[in-house]
Amino acid sequence: MACSIVQFCHFQDLQAARDFLFPHLRADTPGCAVRRDPSKSTNWEDDGWGAWEETEPQEPEEEGSTCKTQKTSWLQDCVLSLSPTNDLMVIAREQKAVFLVPKWKYSDKGKEEMQFAVSWSGSLNVEEGEYVTSALCIPLASQKRSSTGRPDWTCIVVGFTSGYVRFYTESGVLLLAQLLNEDPVLQLKCRTYEIPRHPGVTEQNEELSILYPAAIVTIDGFSLFQSLRACRNQVAKAAASGNENIQPPPLAYKKWGLQDIDTIIDHASIGIMTLSPFDQMKTASNIGGFNAAIKNSPPAMSQYITVGSNPFTGFFYALEGSTQPLLSHVALAVASKLTSALFNAASGWLGWKSKHEEETVQKQKPKLEPATPLAVRQVRRAPLTGQFGLPDSRRHGESICLSPCNTLAAVTDDFGRVILLDVARGIAIRMWKGYRDAQTGWTQVVEDLHERVPERGDPSRFGGAQGPGRVAQFLVIYAPRRGILEVWGAQQGPRVAAFNVGKHCRLLYPGYKIMGLNNVTSQSWQPQTYQICLVDPVSGSVKTVTVPFHLALSDKKSERAKDMHLVKKLAALLKAKPPALDLVETEIKELILDIKYPATKKQALESVLACDRLPFSCLRNITQTLLDALKNQELESVDEGLLQFCANKLKLLHLYESVSQLNALDFHSDTPCSDNDLAALLRLDEKELLKLQALLEKYRQENTRAVVRFSDEKDGVLPVKTFLEYLEYEKDAINIRKISEEEYVSLGSFFFWKCLHGESSTEDVCRTLGSAGLSPQLLLSLLLSVWLSKEKDILDKPQSVRCLHTMLSVLSRMKVAIDDAWDSQSVSPWWQQMRTACVQAENNGAALLAALVGHCVAMQTSSTVAERKVVLGADSEALSDSWEALSLDTEYWKLLLQQLEDCVVLQTLLHSGAHVRPYCLSSPQAEPVPRLSVKRLLEGGKGGIADSVAKWVFKQDLSPEVLKLANTEGDAETADEPNSGLHGGLSEAPAAETDPGATPGLLHAAYRQFPCSLEPDVLHAHCCWESVVQWNRDPEEARFFMRSIEHLKHILNGHVQNGLALMMWNTFVVKRFSAAAYLMDKVGKSPKDRLCRRDVGMSDTALTSFLGSCLDLLQTLMEADVSRDEMQVPVLGTEDAWQAVEGPVSIVELALDQKRTHYPLVEHHSVLCSVLYAVMRFSLKAVKPLSLFDSKGKNAFFKDLTSIQLLPSGEIDPDFLSVRQQFLLKVISAAVHAQHSVAKDRDSEDAPSTAFGKDQDWPVLAVDLAHHLQVSEDVVRRHYVGELYTHGADHLAEEAILQVHDKEVLASQLLVLAGQRLAHALLRTQSKEGMELLARLSPTLCTWLKAMDPQDLQNTEVPIAMTAKLVNKVMELLPENHGQFSLALHLTEAVEAISLPAL
Repeated sequence: MACSIVQFCHFQDLQAARDFLFPHLRADTPGCAVRRDPSKSTNWEDDGWGAWEETEPQEPEEEGSTCKTQKTSWLQDCVLSLSPTNDLMVIAREQKAVFLVPKWKYSDKGKEEMQFAVSWSGSLNVEEGEYVTSALCIPLASQKRSSTGRPDWTCIVVGFTSGYVRFYTESGVLLLAQLLNEDPVLQLKCRTYEIPRHPGVTEQNEELSILYPAAIVTIDGFSLFQSLRACRNQVAKAAASGNENIQPPPLAYKKWGLQDIDTIIDHASIGIMTLSPFDQMKTASNIGGFNAAIKNSPPAMSQYITVGSNPFTGFFYALEGSTQPLLSHVALAVASKLTSALFNAASGWLGWKSKHEEETVQKQKPKLEPATPLAVRQVRRAPLTGQFGLPDSRRHGESICLSPCNTLAAVTDDFGRVILLDVARGIAIRMWKGYRDAQTGWTQVVEDLHERVPERGDPSRFGGAQGPGRVAQFLVIYAPRRGILEVWGAQQGPRVAAFNVGKHCRLLYPGYKIMGLNNVTSQSWQPQTYQICLVDPVSGSVKTVTVPFHLALSDKKSERAKDMHLVKKLAALLKAKPPALDLVETEIKELILDIKYPATKKQALESVLACDRLPFSCLRNITQTLLDALKNQELESVDEGLLQFCANKLKLLHLYESVSQLNALDFHSDTPCSDNDLAALLRLDEKELLKLQALLEKYRQENTRAVVRFSDEKDGVLPVKTFLEYLEYEKDAINIRKISEEEYVSLGSFFFWKCLHGESSTEDVCRTLGSAGLSPQLLLSLLLSVWLSKEKDILDKPQSVRCLHTMLSVLSRMKVAIDDAWDSQSVSPWWQQMRTACVQAENNGAALLAALVGHCVAMQTSSTVAERKVVLGADSEALSDSWEALSLDTEYWKLLLQQLEDCVVLQTLLHSGAHVRPYCLSSPQAEPVPRLSVKRLLEGGKGGIADSVAKWVFKQDLSPEVLKLANTEGDAETADEPNSGLHGGLSEAPAAETDPGATPGLLHAAYRQFPCSLEPDVLHAHCCWESVVQWNRDPEEARFFMRSIEHLKHILNGHVQNGLALMMWNTFVVKRFSAAAYLMDKVGKSPKDRLCRRDVGMSDTALTSFLGSCLDLLQTLMEADVSRDEMQVPVLGTEDAWQAVEGPVSIVELALDQKRTHYPLVEHHSVLCSVLYAVMRFSLKAVKPLSLFDSKGKNAFFKDLTSIQLLPSGEIDPDFLSVRQQFLLKVISAAVHAQHSVAKDRDSEDAPSTAFGKDQDWPVLAVDLAHHLQVSEDVVRRHYVGELYTHGADHLAEEAILQVHDKEVLASQLLVLAGQRLAHALLRTQSKEGMELLARLSPTLCTWLKAMDPQDLQNTEVPIAMTAKLVNKVMELLPENHGQFSLALHLTEAVEAISLPAL
């Protein structure tokens, strides 16, 4: 119980607050680079601070050192205030301020802690050029009945250089502002109500004091409290009504003018003090003589202390109320409005006189009240206690800090001294040297009455245990030059603690609590207030100092200090290496017996029992010795709590010893049981046993995981220290503390691990544990925790099943395990506890074995109870009731066994194939599949099972064809081997680990176990949804979305398919789809990667694939809308074992609840999707997709697909038709170009054609688009034929000609192509043969050929024979009466002339 410094709060991002208050220290400022934590972002730019750019240039030579110093000491230049209730902190500098409030958040280590976060920030100045000089955070008490005495809200009081004092709410709303003096505000101090500790202590009123360079203004706390509450209500009403012009009434205050003093830096308001009658008469006789008149009641005075220079410390007194002054020789002054008389006196023996004449109060503004002067005057022989000052011409005071009980004050000066003042006598009673720039504070500690337990022979040692608790005060000094925080006992106490805290901290001592309390409300609720706090800007933490009361007691009179010395000596002895255990044991006994306080004795014994260096025998002997010593004391002086504590610890030590001895015995069970013995034990026939063995063998093979085991790690071994930490004794029964699951298993292993392996006697262990006070229910819980957590070891040792059977039988026979009086018609709580543990277990193999053993033991126990009733003469009706209860319990066991068997099959599937293609798995696929339990499946809803399998399918990257194949092959195997069961798949278990082809077998086993939950449509629906969810997390993985569409297409029922597709569209697709449409329409082409990532959230490549998948989704949605009319709504079933399933609605149920889509609207979106896909697929330019549609079409886009929208119909504007036709022709050209504009060599030609084969059939899609866009389909087909001939794909063009209707127009177009080819062959080659042939041609043909432009040809390397075939095709298509028929005839002759030499 030593003094400690405790961190109770942390700053979320203090560096951001520093950057706001000191813009030149920002991280991006040159020369002042500070590394900021990237995980902490505040986004404070949105709060309207607007001062990030206010950086001042610095000289290069001073820049580095100045920044380095300011970055660590910046908090010293700020105005800092913390509410005593720790609900608000204010950091201000110049005109800016930051308000921080504490919030519970998780730290980087995952521990929940309180962190200060910014609630408001901005500028507080109203007038130009005014700065913040002082601030206070004052919590105001609540007036509600339910929260009387508790803090309601916190008011921030801020003083400015302009003389204004402004009051704000926690959100920065200005409540009240008043100009009290034209000089700058130097300091704000507050005093709140405190209950007087003694009847003679004067009750102090609440007060807010404001210090100016030559005046002190005081505001009564009660009136201030009422005014602030009224202003807050008015501001709230004005904000609700929108009226901002609120003029609050001015505050009533007193202003005292401070005279005869050079400089004032700080002040302290002591409060009201009353002289004793003796001091009153003594003062009157010394000053007024023996004829002085004395009134019966002494006057009440308010005392103020100032620190500064000349004098170093000044004491001022003001007579309260209308009481007239009694001393005529004292300077008096009466305020006109407040009728208060004031006087001040200074002692003459100090030998100093006033150097200044009385200064007149300067005229203020008309609204300002004049100050009532308080003068410091010299009075000879002034013996009145408290009328003293401390003059020191060279010493300048810097701060004063008043103690909580208003009796002492700590003053700091510029000489590096800390002076302790006696406020009542006005003298310095202590001085500390070497504390330059020191910051001081106080902490008050109340004695704990529970520690004042009288020892033997002295029952009234502390005046009775019911007496009032004593109060101790400690002075806390922070020396920033040395970076040390010290705690000193007041008044003449020693230094009790010292801490190294850093050189840049701030010590905060509010000196007040909650305003608005009185002697009634202050007793209703005691708020947790921090008397003193240390803010460390380097670590970003807020700490408080905790001082125990006993440190205030002297060593000679404090037995607590002696006890603590013995405890420290004991701790050092336990840490040291013991030379001899017997000597150490003797010394420990002596130390513990010498300790007087019972609480300290308990602490010492706890430290001994927590030591892992001492052997068990030593711990037992020490505890026994202390217990014997307590029993030998007188009954009145013995602490019952300590006696009970020792007795309980000794019982636990005896239990540990007994269990350790039983585990150490050389005990071996019988020979391992055979399969027949195991079948008889579990009441299974041979076929059922083989099925169970095959099931568990496959589960063990697929579920094996690497477990790290250390060489010194042994099951069943538990240190005695840990054993005592886990258990506790209460009311003659042993209970387990709140420990973790791993610790719970360790305790269970210590008790039962040897028994489960047949290496310890089960009966002896259970009897020992039962006699020690452990309940059978607790033992059953420990046993099951060990069994269910050690699954791997249990499956490797089948004989452990027999040991579990024996232990359950023994535990069931213990008293209060199975109550004989429980209702025979209800379920046994004992077995229900075991079933609950199996339901919650994630190791399903061990849970299945435990349930089998529990079922057998339950049947055996019930039969024994029934036979006992028959022997005792129970009638047949009672026997019938017993069998009814047995049948009810048996049904629960059968249900649990079926559920666990299903879980084992499902778990085997989910943990199989984890090695398949690890190199191609993405991060979502690499995530481990969570372990299952019956409870998790029951709480997962009807789709929980299918959802688990869908996650596994996604993780394994299985295609829908694999799922279909598993279902088909499984049906064939079932027809061939109807009775094979799960045992038939055991031979393939090793293959499942190395061959992915074993996956369909495991899938079929799951299909057979869950015929309803894993119905093909249900599984495909969940796989579809899982894939699209994973794609939404990472849109760059386009294959996830494509796989989702594949699963969607495999759903046979149109109702499910339609609803699921609609859910996918509304949840994941439409938002990105609309963003892509607007982006492409804005840029008028396929957007770049940067724009795609910014607006759509994916790259340009992923966007192309996304639009293609969207087209498939919309087409599937239309097909499902048509097919659902021919199908009935499916009925979703559930297996009998899972009828009690609860939880969220399954995906299939949600899909069936969807409304039917509006087919024309879906088709309308499909057209837009095709347009967008074509633009991205072929990187088309000068295309605005939305411009292809009129206003009706644009308004219908991205609306709910189930709604009926007004779609385009009737005649279309020719301008729209022209734009649409140009777009479709661009698509045809780009598609043919993408297919045929490749390198001429065949090797490079194959790859793009294969890739294009997986793409859309763009010519067909373009014709379909032409139909929907009301463009002539024949124009598109003719253009397609022309593009094929242009690229030299004559064989494909000849097939496409068959679909063209207007052959005559097509022939004219092809004639031009033939002419271009012939012109290229004759005019571009410039060969001799070509020139001769050209000379033989007719002039008309020559002129026409020269007008042709071969550059339009994409493939000029076309054989002349193919050109001749093209010309012949033109001749076939042109009628003889056509105007170009003769030209085609001449062209035929020319082509034949060119081709003859080649023949």
